[in-house]
Amino acid sequence: MRGISLALTAPVAYPMLPSLMKAELISIGTELLLGEILDTNAQYLAARLPPLGIDLYYVSKVGDNLERLTEVIERAWRRSDLAITTGGLGPTEDDLTREAIARVLGEELSVDPGMEEQLRAFFSRRGVAMPERNVKQATLIPSARALPTPRGPAPGWWVEREGRVIVALPGPPVEMEYMWEQQVAPELERRLAGRRTVLVARVLKTVGLGEGHVDELVSPLLKSTNPTIGVYARADGVQLRIAAKAPTKEEAWRLIEPVEAEVRRLLGDIVWGADDDTLEGAVGGLLRQHGLTLATMESCTGGLLANVITNVPGSSTYFRGGLVAYATEMKIDWGVDPEIIARHGVISAECARDMARAVRERLRADIGIGITGVAGPDPQEEKPPGTIHIGLDAGFTEPQSVSYQFAQGREAVKRRAVTTALALLRRTILDWQGRPAG
Repeated sequence: MRGISLALTAPVAYPMLPSLMKAELISIGTELLLGEILDTNAQYLAARLPPLGIDLYYVSKVGDNLERLTEVIERAWRRSDLAITTGGLGPTEDDLTREAIARVLGEELSVDPGMEEQLRAFFSRRGVAMPERNVKQATLIPSARALPTPRGPAPGWWVEREGRVIVALPGPPVEMEYMWEQQVAPELERRLAGRRTVLVARVLKTVGLGEGHVDELVSPLLKSTNPTIGVYARADGVQLRIAAKAPTKEEAWRLIEPVEAEVRRLLGDIVWGADDDTLEGAVGGLLRQHGLTLATMESCTGGLLANVITNVPGSSTYFRGGLVAYATEMKIDWGVDPEIIARHGVISAECARDMARAVRERLRADIGIGITGVAGPDPQEEKPPGTIHIGLDAGFTEPQSVSYQFAQGREAVKRRAVTTALALLRRTILDWQGRPAG
């Protein structure tokens, strides 16, 4: 019997895997079917299979039911080279992944003494005795190897037979991601080396133009087959995905480079970032680069803009602070001109610009942003839900504002307002400097 200390990367001679692997993901847990939690595990793994040269064909969700789980795993075993499960490796009666895999392969579960010892030591280090129910986490079948992890008590499984592989990973993302990164991905890469076609992608992010306009600008490139280009809308703007296949990552990136350069040339400074970049991070970089400080006064967004800005590490170097002026009297108390409110209303471009001026002066910042509007669902001051006014006041340019209606629900309205405010701030800085975004 193998013990839990056996790592997947141990120097053991394992057969090479099929050069063209068809994969599927199986997310396990009744809570997924009830919508109680989001399936972030499938999203995480789906993004990491193409760079390994593995094609993902199917994604399934199944609850904690042995019959249905067995059915889903058996189907995956028949039609895919690689099946990756997440969840169902805990100690409770409804954690059934091991039992289902054993059923599909017709093999018996048995307790591995080394794994059991390691599990008991895990609990002992925390000053508690291991519940006997946890012994099931120390079981294996003959075709399985343990995937130990320091992040939790549940070892995973690597199951291999007849040229097919099932990888059973724990459900908690922090445990699943560690096991994938440290054990599973390196093993797949090693055993597929030189026998695969990898897919890599660059995602370019834009703001300021709609999906149709961006598509028109890059239309000369859309007939390319390798790399391919896809255009799609996201919450933070329109994105372009440039994807290329090649025998190695290096060759694939070389295919992408000239196409990316041409896309950037065609789109100019509406491209604000790539891949994992965030708009708030890009704007923060501009503020830091030019030594500018920012302050915000928010009404309908309730501090969401300040929250997003401060999600960026180091934002204290340029963000002075934010005021949430939800009530009209609070706007006046913090410096908004009551005559402007009386003349134009609190939900107006004029009020938004004066909110920006007031917060810039009060918090001694270079730039102030004010947001007012109707998040919904009810109208206010006879203005329909989704009415938003964003003002910007800076010492180096004329006060300005953006106004629009976006009636897609309260949360979406607030997030759209934040994105628009960041885009306005970015454009203001670029216009002031007279240079394109880097």
